Amino acid sequence: MSVEQTTLKNGLRIVSERMDGLQSATLGIWVTAGGRNERVEQNGIAHFLEHMAFKGTKTRSALQIAEAIEDVGGYINAYTSREVTAYYARVLENDTKLAMDVISDILLNPVFDGREIETERHVILQEIGQALDTPDDVIFDWLQERAYQNQPLGRTILGEAANVRRFGRDDLETFVAEHYSPDQMILSAAGAVDHAALVEQAEALFGGLASRKSRPPEPARFTGGETRHEKALEQAHFALAFEGPGYRDPGFYTAQIYAIALGGGMSSRLFQEIREKRGLCYTIFAQTGAYEDTGLTTIYAGTSGEELGELTRLTIDEMKRAAEDMSPEEVARARAQMKAGLLMGLESSSSRAERMARMVQIWGAVPPIEETVAKIDNVTTGDVRLFAEELAGRAPAALALYGPVAGAPGLDALQARRTV
Repeated sequence: MSVEQTTLKNGLRIVSERMDGLQSATLGIWVTAGGRNERVEQNGIAHFLEHMAFKGTKTRSALQIAEAIEDVGGYINAYTSREVTAYYARVLENDTKLAMDVISDILLNPVFDGREIETERHVILQEIGQALDTPDDVIFDWLQERAYQNQPLGRTILGEAANVRRFGRDDLETFVAEHYSPDQMILSAAGAVDHAALVEQAEALFGGLASRKSRPPEPARFTGGETRHEKALEQAHFALAFEGPGYRDPGFYTAQIYAIALGGGMSSRLFQEIREKRGLCYTIFAQTGAYEDTGLTTIYAGTSGEELGELTRLTIDEMKRAAEDMSPEEVARARAQMKAGLLMGLESSSSRAERMARMVQIWGAVPPIEETVAKIDNVTTGDVRLFAEELAGRAPAALALYGPVAGAPGLDALQARRTV
């Protein structure tokens, strides 16, 4: 298996990898435009546009788009993140040309029919309502908002309901014109694919698309702060975040290994101390997320309102202890978990296609998997302890609380415990 990469004259990048033994393939277009590319009045438009992609083109109705892929047993979908919008399909080997034709059609020939806009407006408003009714979902939006206040990176991907209610065809067309330039698109494919055939078809479909300058996203500024939403729920939800390295930062792998060791599995410190030994919660974990110029290390737990204070104090104590005695065995276990997750994921053509698109977006090329594994292996216990010390003592923080949290310790109290 080897990665092949080609760039068309208009800037569209094509990356593919043939996976021997597979009779199917995943291919799609990853557009370097998501929630953080929106102006404040556009918040939610990238996600709205993703919904509209499947609602009809100049040559296919919404039903015909679905039937074209499902008639051959395939699967088509899309998603929006804060930095990327992706449109992709998985099909059998002989149907890759069809899949590419459908995806190019929805990107190049959308009609944005007024009736379909109204239908999807209602669907998205229902999606927003569902998110607001899901505490362990909406709390991360509130945490992100506190971490990056008054800037695109802090706003919800779904958008404010008031924005969604007023978006129309002009708003969708404006965002496409501003950000869907070929030099912002990556065609990625993995599985039973032929690179030369992909390039030939991409040239025919996208080669005439003119390149135009896109507005870069606003640089991120971690602000921190606290948000508290009291509500009569069964559980109190707690989410704590610290600024971490972006995905180009050399400390990116250290942050990930720290999060795994602290709260990434059943053997992690938070799980063992707070759930297994004390029974204070059902769910507790730590995770990392990264963007171009910043990142977050996040801890989440849900417990009763009466036990939230103890849980938050123990969480800070475990963070402090990790800075003092994180062991080589724990770091080795976290490295193994991270490598296993990476390598197992690459057995899927969908995961491989997505990874290649992200690597091309970040680095301009796909680094060999051996290089990534070496970076993971090069993280030392000392590196993790230094990172843990920064988070436990000095790093600015953001806190989100939701549920019966009236008496819960706030950010000031947690900050004070960090310095004791």
